[in-house]
Amino acid sequence: MNGTIIDVPGVKVGHAQNEEALTGCSVIILEQPSVCGVDVRGSAPGTRETDLLDPVNLVNAVHAICLSGGSAYGLDAATGVMQYLEEQGIGLEVGYGVVPIVPAAVLFDLAVGDYRIRPDRAMGFEAAAAANREDCAQGNVGAGTGASVGKLNGFDHAMKSGVGTASISLPNGLVVGALVAVNAVGHVVEPQTGEILAGPRDEEGQIQDSVEMMKARAFSPNPPGTNTTIAVVASNATFTKAEAKKVAQMAHDGLARTIRPIHTMFDGDTIFAVATGGIETSVDLVGTLSADVLAEAVIRAVKSAEAAGGLPSHSSIHK
Repeated sequence: MNGTIIDVPGVKVGHAQNEEALTGCSVIILEQPSVCGVDVRGSAPGTRETDLLDPVNLVNAVHAICLSGGSAYGLDAATGVMQYLEEQGIGLEVGYGVVPIVPAAVLFDLAVGDYRIRPDRAMGFEAAAAANREDCAQGNVGAGTGASVGKLNGFDHAMKSGVGTASISLPNGLVVGALVAVNAVGHVVEPQTGEILAGPRDEEGQIQDSVEMMKARAFSPNPPGTNTTIAVVASNATFTKAEAKKVAQMAHDGLARTIRPIHTMFDGDTIFAVATGGIETSVDLVGTLSADVLAEAVIRAVKSAEAAGGLPSHSSIHK
């Protein structure tokens, strides 16, 4: 156990990024086809294969999940993940080879680095090939390479964020983990103390409260589609697609505890919930723990990020 999502049996993670262009993607590879649900609460989402995850639809299991930067362009990275899985013979048997099922979600990082370079098929393949159960990097990696938070005072006054991950295990063998790329319009707060860890800065560089700024201005000037927090929560529970979807819904509470505001018209917040199977347990327990580990993962995403693209980070400000 290393306190990351790869503690969950059957889950591997790989990252790939372009550190000059400041963009990347993160891939969760499932060692066995696994039940998956999704819940989208932001109003500017960029997603792929989410309709397939509706409990009334046919396919019951997925083979991987791709989280990517690059806005809608970044959805191309999932094609590279499919290519990698097909080469391994992994996918849904259709009688004419296999079709890997790879849901995906993207965030907007075009304002950081070189917007002309986005995660593509080659980068998705690279991230999938790098997936492992030994190490799960955090900070400026994968989908978090160009992630930022606190945009309500203009992008030049935002702060750098990244990828974070966390997990928890119980004596009965249940393991719940989360992986998140935090790219919110709002600020990130430590729930226990109320401290704002990263957010919009004023002209003197002081971090401000996004909600108080919205109240003072009576409107939000940020253009839509320039943000989005995307995440995967995973457990080794045995669930149906409907139960996995409920876990995804409950996991959003972890974002609500740590990001303010959340689920805005300017965010495309999306959470996938994966159940790899093996442990009989309740949806309420896994949903509650998923919110807890996702909140911790958000905090780690901000604290592990490094300054980049002209944006300071929590670590660079609090040296």
